[in-house]
Amino acid sequence: MKVTETKVQNPHDKFFKDTFSNPVLVRDFVENYLPEPILKLVDLNELEIQNGSHVDEELSEVFSDMLFRTKINQRDGYLYFLFEHKSYPDRMVALQLLTYMVRIWNQKVNKENQTHIPVIIPMVISHGKTKWKSGSMFSDLILNFESFPEEVKQLIPDYRYQLYDLSQFSDEDIKGKAELMIALSVARDIFKKSGEEFLETIFKAARALAELDEKETGIQYFETCMRYILTSGPKLSREQLNTVIKELEVTYKKGSEVTMTLAEILREEGFEKGIEKGEIKTLIKMAIKLLTQKFGVMPAEYSEAITKLDSTNLEILIDGIKGFENLDDVKKYLDL
Repeated sequence: MKVTETKVQNPHDKFFKDTFSNPVLVRDFVENYLPEPILKLVDLNELEIQNGSHVDEELSEVFSDMLFRTKINQRDGYLYFLFEHKSYPDRMVALQLLTYMVRIWNQKVNKENQTHIPVIIPMVISHGKTKWKSGSMFSDLILNFESFPEEVKQLIPDYRYQLYDLSQFSDEDIKGKAELMIALSVARDIFKKSGEEFLETIFKAARALAELDEKETGIQYFETCMRYILTSGPKLSREQLNTVIKELEVTYKKGSEVTMTLAEILREEGFEKGIEKGEIKTLIKMAIKLLTQKFGVMPAEYSEAITKLDSTNLEILIDGIKGFENLDDVKKYLDL
């Protein structure tokens, strides 16, 4: 079994796009997770993946998206998936999502000369460590929105998106065929489980894929999952990795071979110490870029302080940049 040797630049993005590029899996997700009144309007036989992303470049490390064209109520419409890869929920996701939907509508109007905009069904899949506390209405972002009279509410755009907070999914909540169930289980567990706990996630995936009629499809998807687990999941000790390999030699021989090969490739690529260092480097670069775009060249001491932040504080900083009014706000956050 040949294992792809291309280096992973953004493991979360690659995993979701590799997974949701499969129309059969997308159809499985839609059938199991869209509310029935919406589902009955969607023609699942017409699903067609659309090329390109609508996510801002500076946010591509924390968001991925996929767009599918289909028939909704017998007219052209779209299913839009936004995947959030942060370790904690972003309450501004409704604003980001609306921005991306408007870009899609503008493309239809400006480039395709359409006189009406199509229906877009927005779906957010989050798999952070903590429960999603904010709501799924755009108006939830407006402080005390409910206190306004109806005359004011009618002047403010509002919409609801379908939210799937995988961190709150139990095993019983995860539905669908083997590949979808594995994808959602792995995504749910990637931020939550320790190395020892993750072994059972791996073994469940191997057992399910070993039973697929399409053996080649099964092993290819197992490679996708294992690459994601080894680069983005909890650090597996050599002993735990050997346990996986030995167990799979009995239950899923080809899966054992894939795991050994991937482990060796990733060691050569520098992943033996875990992916966290690479993620922090990316977040540092993003934070400095956003601050420079907003305030111009920063003092060297600011950049130096940013390089010392951990991944959580870097994410909080990046989220807070939009609210900073001047460099003093940055200085205060960095405690300089």
